[in-house]
Amino acid sequence: MSASLDSPPRAASPRALSAKSAAALLKEDMRRVDDRLLAALEGKRDLIPEVARHLIASGGKRLRPMVALASARLCGYQGDAHIDLAAAVEMMHSATLLHDDVVDEGALRRGRQAARLIWGNKASILVGDFLLGKAFDLMVGTQSLHALRILSAAACRIAEGEVMQLACQRRLETDEAACLEIAAAKTGALFAAAAQTGSALVKSARAHGARLETYGHQLGMAFQLSDDVLDYAGGSKKMGKALGNDLREGKMTLPVVLTYARGSEKERRFWQEIFANGLKKGFWDEARALMERHGALDETRDRAKRFSQKAVKALATLPQGAGRDSLEEIALFSAARLH
Repeated sequence: MSASLDSPPRAASPRALSAKSAAALLKEDMRRVDDRLLAALEGKRDLIPEVARHLIASGGKRLRPMVALASARLCGYQGDAHIDLAAAVEMMHSATLLHDDVVDEGALRRGRQAARLIWGNKASILVGDFLLGKAFDLMVGTQSLHALRILSAAACRIAEGEVMQLACQRRLETDEAACLEIAAAKTGALFAAAAQTGSALVKSARAHGARLETYGHQLGMAFQLSDDVLDYAGGSKKMGKALGNDLREGKMTLPVVLTYARGSEKERRFWQEIFANGLKKGFWDEARALMERHGALDETRDRAKRFSQKAVKALATLPQGAGRDSLEEIALFSAARLH
């Protein structure tokens, strides 16, 4: 497995162009995290290693464990527990992806066929449950009750976000506040928790916890809003999943919420038709055209950029050094990938 960020765009700022250096700086720790992930699956019977490795070994950007590792470095941690916590964070994320693909009936994940289409929904759910349980086993092994509290609270918050998203599915009356609350829960919570793990391991750095939590929340919001844009203006290669999945699944992401709120009665009837009866020939192009007409994609891009900038600002009073530099670069990358 490899730990790398996607190549940043040529139009990005000079600092954003150095986003790969975060992965380079953390390369050795990320190798140890990958080894820890694989070791956790050794000796397991039947489908567990097959399904889990199909997802984990497919790569991904690994931003969440990288945030955990950079946080530990910023806080001056000298031991090995940060490796287990970073692996636990990635396992939690992988578990949610397995569950999400069942709920959303997804076909692609990280550019590969979704596990549910190969092994079925039951296996995907149960292996997701195993990964979540294994994540907590790794947390307990660190003997950090503070880290366990942070990550267990995040697990609950993520589940709440998924339930909120399901409740709002195909509900065009969903407003911006609800949309952003879902993003904060399902994506922001794990980034915020990962960012706090360093301060949980170093008692003298506990005072950094609030700033790191703010950083992680803002980063998660930037990342989620970027994903929301890329679902309409990206591509399956960049996203690792089919373009337009959110629309087909009836997800009320910010581009849809903004476009519907600003639309005419005729345009609103168009969206009602999509969410009631699904995409028909020509609907996809019309949906994207309406988003462009009402500036929904541009506004979502701008908001992602502002969240990214707020993430960097949250680090301003924290100790300078390689850890902070890595966190800043990850935040800049989260919005730069839109260009």
